[in-house]
This record gives sequence, C-alpha cells and structure tokens, in this order.
Amino acid sequence: MARAFTDLVRGTDPQAWGNPAPCEGWVARDVVRHLVEWFPAFLKAGAGVELPKGPSVDDDPVAAWATHRDGVQALLDDPATAHKLLSNPHIGEVPLDQAVDRFYTADVFMHTWDLARATGQDAHLDPDRCTQLLDGMLPLDDVLRASGQYGPRVEVPETADVQTRLLAFIGRKS
Repeated sequence: MARAFTDLVRGTDPQAWGNPAPCEGWVARDVVRHLVEWFPAFLKAGAGVELPKGPSVDDDPVAAWATHRDGVQALLDDPATAHKLLSNPHIGEVPLDQAVDRFYTADVFMHTWDLARATGQDAHLDPDRCTQLLDGMLPLDDVLRASGQYGPRVEVPETADVQTRLLAFIGRKS
C-alpha cells in the first residue's frame, strides 16, 4: 500500500499540490496531511508509540510523507510491535500490528485513489484489495456512516467494477 502511495507522492508535480482532491474541501496536499497527522495521534493515544516528526506537509509534502512512511515501517519491522496492544475506546484492545493493518493501511489504500485523481496520475487500485475492503465494510455501513469518516454512499450500477463500487461506498464519485 505504502509503495503505491509513495510513488504518487514522488510523482506529483510541485505545482499540483494545490489541486482539488475528491475529498470535499481538500487539495492534494491535504491527502498527505491527513495520513501524516491522524495516525501518529492514534498510535500515541492508544499504544504510547511516537513516530518521528518530519517537516511540515505545507513546507515539503514529499519529505513529510517519507519521514512518516519510514517511521511506520520501522514500527512494523520492530519485533517488539508484535507484543504491543493498541487500546481505543471505540475498538477495545487490538494487537498493534493488526491495528496498523486494519485501520491505517486501508486508509492509505483508499486515499491512494484520492491523491492520484488530484494529481492526474494512475488511479487504478488493486481489485483484490478493493474486494477485500468492500466485503469487510459492507456489513458495517451504519457504523461507518455514523463515524463521519465517510461521505454519503454514491449509487452505481450493480455491474460496476469493484473499484468503482468501493469508491462509491466511501462516498467518492469516480
């Protein structure tokens, strides 16, 4: 997941960081900002883990993402991570590595499309991962909508490909 997102970040024309993104009110830079800002707070509050701080996304979105990505990778590569728990009032206690996979890598995957669209790059997502996410999210429709993290579901034909159905489920118009 991070590799595809990293390729998009590196491939973004410096003039494109202000381009509108599919998330209402966001520009391309805000897609990176979202990922760089919410996850460290989630880790710190739930597991006492602090990721390295990089430059501001406003100053250098490429370096901000690289520092963040490297910090997450170091966390996953650390053998001690397998023995740590993340505690959160909404999800209870979850092994830290599973929490990273369940919440963060899914978010990076879905926001890959947002950054690609905002910056005019390849917006194709892996169909198997789209299927996996959509199948896992469909039963949680009411909970996800109530979280405020997803826009209203967009209606698409039942014959739409799985990427289009996933994006429509999370409120994106492809």
